[in-house]
Amino acid sequence: MITLDAYGWRHGGRRAWAVRGVDLRIERGERVLLLGPSGAGKSTLLSALAGLLDTASGEAEGTLKVEGRPGIVFQDPQAQLVMTRAGDEVAFGLENLAWPAAGLWPRVDEVLAQVGFPYDRDRPTGRLSGGEQQRLVVAAALAPRPDLLLLDEPTANLDPAGAALVRAALAAVGPDVATVIVEHRIAEILPLITRVVVLDPGGGVRADGPPGLLSGPLGAELAAAGVWVPGHPLPARPALHSPGEPLISTFDLRVRRNAYSDMVVQEREIVAVTGPNGVGKSTLALALGGLLRPAAGRVSTADGEPHRWRARRLAARIGSVFQNPEHQFVTRTVRDELALGGTSPVHVDELLDRLHLAELARANPFTLSGGQARRLSVATALAAAPRLLILDEPTFGQDRRTWTEMVDLLAALRDEGHGIVAVTHDPDLVTALDAREVALSAPPQEIAPVAFSREGRQG
Repeated sequence: MITLDAYGWRHGGRRAWAVRGVDLRIERGERVLLLGPSGAGKSTLLSALAGLLDTASGEAEGTLKVEGRPGIVFQDPQAQLVMTRAGDEVAFGLENLAWPAAGLWPRVDEVLAQVGFPYDRDRPTGRLSGGEQQRLVVAAALAPRPDLLLLDEPTANLDPAGAALVRAALAAVGPDVATVIVEHRIAEILPLITRVVVLDPGGGVRADGPPGLLSGPLGAELAAAGVWVPGHPLPARPALHSPGEPLISTFDLRVRRNAYSDMVVQEREIVAVTGPNGVGKSTLALALGGLLRPAAGRVSTADGEPHRWRARRLAARIGSVFQNPEHQFVTRTVRDELALGGTSPVHVDELLDRLHLAELARANPFTLSGGQARRLSVATALAAAPRLLILDEPTFGQDRRTWTEMVDLLAALRDEGHGIVAVTHDPDLVTALDAREVALSAPPQEIAPVAFSREGRQG
């Protein structure tokens, strides 16, 4: 179904090729796990296979041939939502393929149930959490029964139960469907896989074979290069000091009709906010970061309530990393993004080196891979050196090497006196940092964002 001969792609304005020298054949029915370090070109290759790379925005070389009709799930689910209601989102592809009217809505209901979508067809897509959006776009990709499935981290934003449902749905696709998956939860996905292909950041395919190739010396070599390989221990970075003074606290915090338990975040500690999709983890993070106005109760620090502060004061005291990193990029280059708030050139260089972004300093932030974009969003939060960091899925999209470096960075910040809140579905992150876990369970209602004027004054 797929034939690539010396295929390569370079984004417009970039010197380095995103992917190059790829020779690959994929047959019907194969389930291929596409691996490689962050920045190796996995997401770019999936976009190429889906026919989404236009030579008006970049340069291609070699040949690429794809037979059949593809369905794709992007790394960022919001990038492919086009309808305002959940049922319409799934039906959209079916209608474009002239699906028989009598079977259209039963098929929509079938795939929504398969992925564990928790609402009916009328649920507004704008009111879905990141994990709920992820389930919806997986359902939309499965609905037309495509010949080729292209999945970019389909379970990354999902809680364990949701991830298991999606894997079960993928296991149930027809035997003639070719599937190419980029995924970091390798241990869980391997039972579905028939073949593993590892991309080399320098170009070409580094390894290609059955899942068993991840064991033995090659597995150890790949793990050292940054590929997620099961069975290789991860580092532990427990705190060197006891927690210090409180940095932020909540009291009787309510988001419309939902109430959060009181919590305190102290110096020299990491708090991991966990729980199923849709329980309000990201909403809590935004409220702690001063970006949402509480409906009742309060979020407070020694200097007052963050949502009342002007934008410059807020950014200097609390660094926030959104669930979707692209939502906080506003400039044309990685360097400009870090320098935006007046960060000194020396500090910008330090951040670029520390998070392995120096080679991308002139790149457009919107051309970065998912893992690179996540590291840039963390770097922008660190640029003002705030005492409190609120991070939503900080390890999303990271290979093993950059994941380890992220853990080391967060541990060092904690031990230097910072307080960190990490919203996460990554149990390894919680374990490695010996974080204090705050598990949410009751689903909150929607909350309206605080509006700011251009001067940063709350409106």
